[in-house]
Amino acid sequence: MDGDPSKIPVEPIPFAYGLSRFAQALTKGEAKIVAIGSSTTAGEGNISAYPGRLLSFLQSAYSGVNITMVNKGIGGQEAPAEYQRFDTDVVAENPDLVIWQVGTNAVWQDPHQNPPPPSFNQTTGAIRDGLVKLRDKTQADVILMDLQYLPAVLTPAKKDKAIAMVESISELARDAGVNVFRRFAFMKGLHQVEGVSFDRMVDPTDDSRLHDSDWVTQRVAWAVQLAIVGGVNKARTS
Repeated sequence: MDGDPSKIPVEPIPFAYGLSRFAQALTKGEAKIVAIGSSTTAGEGNISAYPGRLLSFLQSAYSGVNITMVNKGIGGQEAPAEYQRFDTDVVAENPDLVIWQVGTNAVWQDPHQNPPPPSFNQTTGAIRDGLVKLRDKTQADVILMDLQYLPAVLTPAKKDKAIAMVESISELARDAGVNVFRRFAFMKGLHQVEGVSFDRMVDPTDDSRLHDSDWVTQRVAWAVQLAIVGGVNKARTS
């Protein structure tokens, strides 16, 4: 069944492109994933971040394959700082699949962060440059992960900017021919279709109402796995 965030249970929107490099690596019996991003990737507080959970799901889906997950998340960073780490933290790892989680901190704009987060345009420019570098310096499949759908980025002052960032990430991915894990749409489906409250979706220790709860982190990791399996199947049948 195709993923559809308007149905119950909510599933992810399928990838536009097959994951050919990752599929080939799985067939050979050894595959490497690099996850780069901010606190969603690095982990926040006592909540185990999605990359480790995703690895467990993929190991179950592809038993007998040695899948390695390299977590290069740093809390509070955004695309410009992550791009500066690409040569050492991504390219040098020779990955088969790169998952780049971006966009949240440019919208959230934590007033206490020093130096302050980059602007919207600085962020989208760095995503564009990063996608070019990944294309030119690796053979990896690439997945962009967009924003979380949570109260901190849905305030009247931030909601339009959050939606614009989601749309920009989609456009940049389309221009580069890479996939997007549409976390914003998936989590919106959890809230609006499955009726999951924000209190269940937000980390209860996070007064900013920005970070995912343990429950929703598990659902997101499950959804990323579904999207990846679908992308592998698309590559194998094309």
